[in-house]
Amino acid sequence: MQLIKTKPGVTVVSSVFFMCLSDRVSVMGDCAVNPNPNAEQLSEIAISSAASAEAFGIEAKVAMLSYSSGSSGKGEEVEKVRKATALAKEKRPSLKIEGPIQYDAAVDMSVAKTKMPDSEVAGQASVLIFPDLNTGNNTYKAIQRETGALAIGPMLQGLNKPVNDLSRGCTVDDIFNTVLLTAIQANQE
Repeated sequence: MQLIKTKPGVTVVSSVFFMCLSDRVSVMGDCAVNPNPNAEQLSEIAISSAASAEAFGIEAKVAMLSYSSGSSGKGEEVEKVRKATALAKEKRPSLKIEGPIQYDAAVDMSVAKTKMPDSEVAGQASVLIFPDLNTGNNTYKAIQRETGALAIGPMLQGLNKPVNDLSRGCTVDDIFNTVLLTAIQANQE
């Protein structure tokens, strides 16, 4: 990060995983870099993650995840997500983004109709932004292990050149997929 530096206008390097589920690909961030982003950083992670999704042909419908949907709950963490959502909307007004929203309301249309019936994102989110690294890392791993989903990443975002990371527990397939991901990023540059 010290050598390659961040892209102009970017202050936060973050990551996404492309979660290849049986019926869709979800982009999940940040699951590998920022332990406890503040609202400003979280808004930038959301914008970068939406851009990453779009670069790979996925329409960005961003869910800013929380333990509360809409105005149903209160608390410091909910307020951080609410503020981050407002900041992201301010910075990128055309972005389809909803937050705070619970995971079930973000991805399940029947739950969305009950909890957030007027949302253009609820029930069909393609980009899922976690409030912190603990939540993001554990959730992507739980989904991967429990559903057999293919997790491609982490793909770092916000740097001047494509750079990606592999965990100590990676498989040969993880290495192969990360090389492909990095090659695609390099070709897009």
